[in-house]
This record gives sequence, structure tokens and C-alpha cells, in this order.
Amino acid sequence: MAPTIQAIGYVRVSTEQQAETGVSLDAQAEKIRAMAVVRDAELVDIVTDAGVSAKDLNRDGLARVLALVEKRQVDVVIVAKLDRLTRSVRDLGELLERFERRDVSLVSVAESLDTGTAAGRLVLNVMASVSQWEREVIGERTREALAHKKAQGQRIGTVPFGYALGDDGRTLVQRPEEQATLSLLREYRAAGFSLRAIATALNRLGLRTRNGVAWRHEYVRNLLITAA
Repeated sequence: MAPTIQAIGYVRVSTEQQAETGVSLDAQAEKIRAMAVVRDAELVDIVTDAGVSAKDLNRDGLARVLALVEKRQVDVVIVAKLDRLTRSVRDLGELLERFERRDVSLVSVAESLDTGTAAGRLVLNVMASVSQWEREVIGERTREALAHKKAQGQRIGTVPFGYALGDDGRTLVQRPEEQATLSLLREYRAAGFSLRAIATALNRLGLRTRNGVAWRHEYVRNLLITAA
């Protein structure tokens, strides 16, 4: 009887907006579980990095995954989409080298990629290079657009929770319903509630984030930081 393939899943979101774009933590986890079944692998765990960007590899959840890889306690690392793991070609190259040294494969569900094959490694590197080029082009266009808006005296940046943009396109005005939510959030925190308990309390009251989704502890944490 062949030995069981040991797999570890990795999921990540950086902002609450991603909850509506098919890359929520739950959506990613479902895809990873399905892929583990397809590969006839035992999924030992799904590691989460919530509210964390992919700008570098310094993430608690990813560190746990890499520790398992270094100890050769897993055979496969499964992600729902490549950009959940990293958005950097350089970082991707580093990860692939570390995986290869330990004979661990990387599987990306969305891209149907498996670095356990030479073809999979080649396609993965090509896709990552194209993706980085696209991001750099978008970044250049964004900087040009922001510079133009700034020259026209328009407001730059996202409107913080609790406020709306005034008719002049520059002034922030308070949104009473969001200000009330912020007040509740601060009261719960001052009373010693944990981030998860605050999210649960807000959801039980029927309150939702600006995007209409349920509150999560990482959203609460981000608001406590930005609205401090």
C-alpha cells in the first residue's frame, strides 16, 4: 500500500473587500479541501494569514507552513490561487527553491499548476513573471492618475469607515450609522472584549461592514488601528 501523501493548505486575505471576490478564507479553504481529495492526499491542516498582505514572506501563517516544509512533514503545499501565497517573482523563486530542496510540491488550484512536474515549474515561473509585469504597469498608471487628481485638487485615498465624501469631492462628512458602529466597537474594546467577541457582537446586532459582509476579527482590528 502506497504511503499517504501529506498536504498542508495555506489561505490568506489582506482586506475585507476580498470577501466578495471569491478569495475569502472560506472560499479558499473549500477549494483546497477539494484539491486534496482529487490528489488523494491527507490534508493535515489549513494555515491562515488574515488581514496580511503578500508584500513579503514575513507572515506568521506562512512561517508555520515553511517550518513543516523544512522538517519534511508535508509532501504538498496547496493554495487556492498563486497570489494568496506571494505576488513577488523573487519571493516565489525563493519558495520554490526551499520546496524543491525538501522534495515538496506546490499546487495552485486556480492556475491548475503542480510544481511536482518540470512543466508545472516552467508555467508557474512564466505566469508569475507576467503577473508582476501587469502589476507594475497598473502601478505606473495609478500613480499617474493620482498625480492628475492631486493637481486638480481632488481627494486622494480611500474614504475611512465612518465618513463619506462631501459634494465638493474633497471634504469628509460623518456617516451617522457608521459612526454609531465605531462607538460600539470602541465601547466593547474598552470593556475588555476580544476582537472575535466584538465581531460576534456586531453580527448579532445585524450590523455589517461597509461592503455588506459579516464582521470578522481582522476587520475589527484594522478599524481599531485606523480609527484610533
